[in-house]
Amino acid sequence: MILIYAAALAAQAGPPAPPPACPTVLTPAAQACRAIEADKAGRFAEAAEAFESAADLTPAGDPAKDRALAAAGNMWIAAGEPGKAAVALDKALAGTGLQAEQHGLALLDRARAAEAQNDLKTARAKVGEAAKTISEDPFLWYFSAALAVREEDIPTAKVSINRALAMAPDSAEVLFEAGHVAEAAGEEAQARDYWTKAAKADPKGAAGRAAREALAMSDVPLTVTNQVATRPDGDGEGQDKNPEEPQPN
Repeated sequence: MILIYAAALAAQAGPPAPPPACPTVLTPAAQACRAIEADKAGRFAEAAEAFESAADLTPAGDPAKDRALAAAGNMWIAAGEPGKAAVALDKALAGTGLQAEQHGLALLDRARAAEAQNDLKTARAKVGEAAKTISEDPFLWYFSAALAVREEDIPTAKVSINRALAMAPDSAEVLFEAGHVAEAAGEEAQARDYWTKAAKADPKGAAGRAAREALAMSDVPLTVTNQVATRPDGDGEGQDKNPEEPQPN
């Protein structure tokens, strides 16, 4: 009889509430879980703070500490906080927990943070260090090419974007940046060809949209990060590099 009564109460109460996505305790694993959930929801600053908390809770000497700091740096970049990203990444890179590819990716993120702070010298140095371990990553060369455009180093931009194209010939982001490099080199027809390919490769995404805008405008968006973004005008980009000569009467 008691069992029947308990079952009736349970039915009236409805189905049990789902367990929380992450443990409620304060541990490195729980904080990392919260960081991942925040990242999935697009709350990048919250994710960065949770990763930093996970690092604080991890004992010194544990490689997980440096990995959590590197993840925090990546999230701070996504949140548009390159200064905070640089601090977290410098701490991660100062340790020994990041090895091989992980170390290279953290160096690349450090380069991205430096570029966002207009510290192009540091950005280039970190790209060079990263290339020692992640030279097969097309995004490294995509970033290097876009950085070289900002440095007004067109030969390096061409070499870098060609490496990216060899590794990811169908990437809309890489094709868009290839167009930007060609435009910076004064190769307008080649630039339009790359942008046309980028628009076809990503008809609904950010890179395809930027490519269509570049085809329709004289001013070209400059991208350095893994997400296509525009820069303010004023650096001379998009100006007609081959103005027509006036015709004699």
